[in-house]
Amino acid sequence: MTEKQEKILNAALTLFAEEGFKSTSTSKVAKRAEVSEGLIFRHFGNKDGLLEAIIQMGEDQAKLLFADILMETDPKNVLRKFIEIGLNTSKDKEAINFWKLQFKIKWELEIYGEHKIEALEQALIKAFQTLRYLQPEKEANLLLTLMDGIATRMMLQKSFDLEGTIEFLKQKYKL
Repeated sequence: MTEKQEKILNAALTLFAEEGFKSTSTSKVAKRAEVSEGLIFRHFGNKDGLLEAIIQMGEDQAKLLFADILMETDPKNVLRKFIEIGLNTSKDKEAINFWKLQFKIKWELEIYGEHKIEALEQALIKAFQTLRYLQPEKEANLLLTLMDGIATRMMLQKSFDLEGTIEFLKQKYKL
């Protein structure tokens, strides 16, 4: 990806989050990115192409976040690494801003993209099966849902006790 493409995507991500996807024109994106509108069309086709590229950025970042978990073979470490994922992310302001913008766009457009967590869900199910939980699929779904809520609170609630919540979950699952 070229430097100009990155500038376009970063400008689009920021504007889509600030003003909403529907209210943001490609001309606004071009102005924010300090490029011509034609360059946007050349690289991304149209505004929907920009959105697809931004969503792909989120999926790529998610794959990086989940890679270590997916490579893990010890079931307790799978759960621990997944539960601790927010601790590492919370220390990186740029990452937090990126995920805030991703969440905001997905809420506006009602896009969840559950396909991007299928491998992670399977890893959690396998971990719960190995640990002999009675309903491993439901446990995995519960943990995914909890972590989604924790991520939202981490990004929106300044006083949220992330470390305490993570420690509680680790105790709950005896990690």
